[in-house]
Amino acid sequence: MVRAFNRFPFRPVQGMPGNTPRGAKQPAYEVRVKTHDRMVYGVKVHWVELGDPNARPVVLIHGVSDSHRSWLRMAPHLAAGRRVLMVDLAGHGLSGRPDASYSLDWHARIIGAWIASLELPPVDVVGHSYGGGVAQWMLIDFRKHVRRVALVAAGGLGREVGLPLRLSTLPFIVERLGQPLMAPGTAIALKMIRGARDVADVLHRARMSAIPGSARALARTMRDVVGLGGQIRHFLDRAYDIVDLPPIGLFWGEADPVIPHTHAIATAALLGGAPLVTFAGCGHFPQVERPIELASALADFFDGPETKKPSLPPRGADTRGLRP
Repeated sequence: MVRAFNRFPFRPVQGMPGNTPRGAKQPAYEVRVKTHDRMVYGVKVHWVELGDPNARPVVLIHGVSDSHRSWLRMAPHLAAGRRVLMVDLAGHGLSGRPDASYSLDWHARIIGAWIASLELPPVDVVGHSYGGGVAQWMLIDFRKHVRRVALVAAGGLGREVGLPLRLSTLPFIVERLGQPLMAPGTAIALKMIRGARDVADVLHRARMSAIPGSARALARTMRDVVGLGGQIRHFLDRAYDIVDLPPIGLFWGEADPVIPHTHAIATAALLGGAPLVTFAGCGHFPQVERPIELASALADFFDGPETKKPSLPPRGADTRGLRP
């Protein structure tokens, strides 16, 4: 199902052509995106697009308790000469909220099957936070649909993770009792993360979290990947099942309070020198805090010459020292 063009407010940031001088008030204007819905394995998948529909596609996957709106500051800068597809994970945004497992494998199958259903050429994939874990797991069954992978402050690459995400895994509390608290809880959690969003986006995310089924989706999603002690999934758990890893790039805020920058450093070494771009002074949301810089770095990674593909340590090797 394809809907008519919708308009989303977009506030320009420093460095865009036509910006007002630094320190001056920057008026918001509108970016036109086209909204879509499609049923995949009985689940409604919602996404929005902008850019050239005939150009190389890039898929943007957000993190937990978020939506495609996570990318709205950055996507217009990335859309020049590209078809940008910003998808809502199941249980998030305007996608469906079925009574399902919400495991990492399940999310990866939904997104992978959605991409396959669009009959696109191999896509570039950008995954932020939990969406980075989904991008990694997609490679197991949908490798042929993926050209390159950019992991932005991604999960699944180390143990440490912020306290609010660990608390969300408390047995059945969020799933059974948390729905009335989802909206205020989302707003409070975002305000605790420096640079997360502006007021309009915080309110939007709170409204999306208030949709029935959101607490169940959040609880089941997080229980599969995080425990009270930290993350319990790692890319290496299944990386050897992936035939022919694609080029993988790492993009991280140096001051990330949710998933430490040390995960990126360790992963770059683990993958035999994968490219790593670090944003000084940036937190967990480079697409919000450094939208132009991130878009430029992603474009360089996607458009540059074929980079060296990742290499894994020999199967069976002791990798504990390589995992942060």
